[in-house]
Amino acid sequence: MTETLLRLTDVVKTFPGVKALDGVHLEVAAGEVHCLLGQNGAGKSTLIKVLAGVHRPDGGEVLWGGEPVSFSDPQAAMKAGIATIYQELDLVDGLSVADNIFLGHEPRTVGFVRRGQVRRRASEILASLGHPEIPVRREVAKLPAAAKQVVSMGRALSREARMIVMDEPSAVLAHDEVENLFRVIRGLTARGIAVVYISHRLEEIREIGDRVTVLKDGRTTAANLDAKTTPTNELVARMTGRTIEYVFPPRPDAVPERKPLLEVRGLKRAGEFTDVDLTVHSGEIVGITGLVGSGRSEVLETIFGARRAHAGTVTIEGRKLRAGSVPSAVRAGLGMAPEERKSQALVLGEPVFRNMTLATFGRFAKAGFTDAAGERRAADEMAERLELRPRDTRRVVRTLSGGNQQKVVVGRWLLGGTRLLLLDEPTRGVDVGARAELYRVIRDLADSGVGVLMVSSEVPEVLGLADRVVVMREGRIVRQAAAHELDEHTVLDLVMAGSLLEGSPVA
Repeated sequence: MTETLLRLTDVVKTFPGVKALDGVHLEVAAGEVHCLLGQNGAGKSTLIKVLAGVHRPDGGEVLWGGEPVSFSDPQAAMKAGIATIYQELDLVDGLSVADNIFLGHEPRTVGFVRRGQVRRRASEILASLGHPEIPVRREVAKLPAAAKQVVSMGRALSREARMIVMDEPSAVLAHDEVENLFRVIRGLTARGIAVVYISHRLEEIREIGDRVTVLKDGRTTAANLDAKTTPTNELVARMTGRTIEYVFPPRPDAVPERKPLLEVRGLKRAGEFTDVDLTVHSGEIVGITGLVGSGRSEVLETIFGARRAHAGTVTIEGRKLRAGSVPSAVRAGLGMAPEERKSQALVLGEPVFRNMTLATFGRFAKAGFTDAAGERRAADEMAERLELRPRDTRRVVRTLSGGNQQKVVVGRWLLGGTRLLLLDEPTRGVDVGARAELYRVIRDLADSGVGVLMVSSEVPEVLGLADRVVVMREGRIVRQAAAHELDEHTVLDLVMAGSLLEGSPVA
C-alpha cells in the first residue's frame, strides 16, 4: 500500500443512552478502495459522520495525513480534503449541474460569481470523470440517479478531495449504472484518491474493493482484510453475534387459532420481484428481511397499492384488492408507515393532532368546517395509548424525536381502524431506548388482533419481534419459517448467498 491518508485508533462516540462507536480502528491508504462492512446498527453511519465533521469523537485518535485532527464541522473536513457522498444525495434540485458542483465555493470577482468560469471548470471536472455528456446548465432535478451521483463526485473533486466516502452508492442504480460507477471509482483511485465504500452487497465489495474493515456494535471486528480472497463465512461471522441488547416484548405463550388476514399469491413486478406468496394472520407479526435491492420494500408498497403489480393477487379476509389503488387498500383496513417517514408520511410543519388525523380527516368535518377540537380529542387519546412523549398534540411534529414521530404515523392508522399495519424499517433513525417502546407498541397491536407485516434490514430485530420470518434475495422469497427456527447467521447466509459467483474465492 502507498501513503496512509487516514488512521483511526480506538475512536469512541457516545449519545444519550447508547455508545454508537466503542473502539473503532480504520486505516485507509491513498489510491485504494477501502470497503466498510456491517449490519444496520453496527456504527457505519456514525463513523461516516465523524469523518465528515458532523460529529466529533468523544475518545480515541484520528490522524489525517499523519497529523492529529478534530473537525469542528463539515466545512473543516471538506477543506482538509474529505468529501462524503451520502445515500440520500445532498444536491439542490433547483440549481444547475455547474452550480451544484461549486456550491459554497464559487469563484468570484468583487463579490460576483464568475458564471462562465463555473461552467467551464464544471465541464472539465465531468470530463475527467468520463462524463462530458452531462450538460452543466441542466437542472439537477432533471438528471437520472446515476448522473446525480457523478455530479456529487464532481463536487468532491471541485474541492480537491483526497478521500471520498460513499454510502451505499449503488442502492438506486441499475446493473449497467453500477458498472459505470465502478469505472468512475477506478479512475479516481488511479489518480491517488482514496475511496471508502460502504455497501451491504458482497459481490460489489469483491469486484471494486481492495481491503475490508468490518464493524459490529460500534467496534472493529476485522481490519484490512483482502476484499477479493476473504471467505464469505468469515465476513458473515465478523458481522454477527451482537453485544447490544435488543429488548423485545415476550411473545404470547399460547396462540389461539388465527384466521388468515392477508393473503398474497403470485405477486410480481417486473424487474423488482416475482412469485411472492405470503400470509399474515390476525394478531401475527410477520417480518421480511433481505439486502437493499432484494425487493422487500417494493413488495410492501405493492401490497399497499403504491405500486401496481404486473401479476398476482392481494386479498384481505378473502376480498381481492384492486391493484395499484391506495384508497382501495385503506378502505379494506390497511395502513402503512413508510421508510422515509419525514418525506413520505409526515407534514413536518403541522401539529401532531393534524398529522394523526390525516387519514380520517373527513370524520372531523362538519358543515364545511373542521372540528379541530374533535381532532385534538381523538389525537390526545391515541397519544395516551401510544405513550407519546411529550403528550402535547398541539406541538409541531418536526420537534419530536424519531421514535415519537413513528408513533404519530402508527397512531394515524389506528384512528382509522386499521386491521393490517405495514411497517417499512420501523426503527430507522430511532435511538436504542425508543426502540424498546416501539417494539412494545407493535407487540401490543398484534395482541389486540391487528396483523403486522414489517420490513427490516436488521436481522436481530426481525428475529426478536416477528412471529414468522420471510427472507428475500434478488426479488424472490428464499425461506419462510417461524422466527424460533432461524438464527442470525443462517439468515445472513441466505440473503448473501446469491451475491457471489459460484466457485469464486469468497463463495
